[in-house]
Amino acid sequence: MQKETEDKIFNNKKFPNRRSFLQGLSYTTASLAAAPLFGQENAEAQQSQASTTPVEASSEQAEASLKKPKIAMLVHPKMVMQDLVGPMTVFNIMGAEIYLAWKNLDPVSTDLGISVSSTTLFEDVPTELDALFVPGGLGGSIDLMEDQQVLSFLADRGKTAGYVTSVCTGSLLLGAAGLLDGYNATSHWYTRDHLALMGATPINDRVVIDRNRITGGGVTAGIDFGLMLAAKLHSEEDAMRYQLLIEYAPAPPFNAGTPETAPESTYNRIVEERGPLIEQARVLAARAGGKI
Repeated sequence: MQKETEDKIFNNKKFPNRRSFLQGLSYTTASLAAAPLFGQENAEAQQSQASTTPVEASSEQAEASLKKPKIAMLVHPKMVMQDLVGPMTVFNIMGAEIYLAWKNLDPVSTDLGISVSSTTLFEDVPTELDALFVPGGLGGSIDLMEDQQVLSFLADRGKTAGYVTSVCTGSLLLGAAGLLDGYNATSHWYTRDHLALMGATPINDRVVIDRNRITGGGVTAGIDFGLMLAAKLHSEEDAMRYQLLIEYAPAPPFNAGTPETAPESTYNRIVEERGPLIEQARVLAARAGGKI
């Protein structure tokens, strides 16, 4: 009975047959043992992958599969860890050169109480980036909306970055730096409308793409955002491979992930608890809008 069950599994059209599967396994065991499943692919692995690309693949696709995008990710006190690690997981699989940028190299706090240390000072971040990224965290974003050192860094690198991006309330910092004026954008639902005060057009979508601006909604939208950016920097086929590697197939236990679907009592409780911070962010956004 067990053998019959196994045969059914391996003969399913979604999988190779048993013989070809085991043959392939024998050929690749050594290389898999030496390489992390989700880690950055080294140059040799990337070259090997490119060499197996079908002949009919375009030179652009082959070139994209070898490219190591340069991505600067702001890290800051009180940021939401998931805002950072969701996209970063995708970028790491993509083989990107990641610069965790901050004013100094001291550890910064996060919402989880786990500190993150930057790898690169603002002044050492390359001026030619494939993407500039800002994570959120309501309290941390509020603290930086009038921090001229942070805003100057974002404005400067944002001028030349291939894509200017954010997740959650990170878009408040992009707006305060003058980088969303005239663009469609999104944010966490409770600060999304604040973007209009800084010249943006708020859009109620999980990920919003307007020319080279890509903004994601709250927290978990970071993975969606990361995959969308990966499709831009590499290809949709690559992005789907990354999605499968991390088994990203959301199936939330409750239909309460947006204000439109959550029970009214749940919505009201969050607005009541975070009301003062939400209002503070609105005031700062209005003040920043007057400077643009």
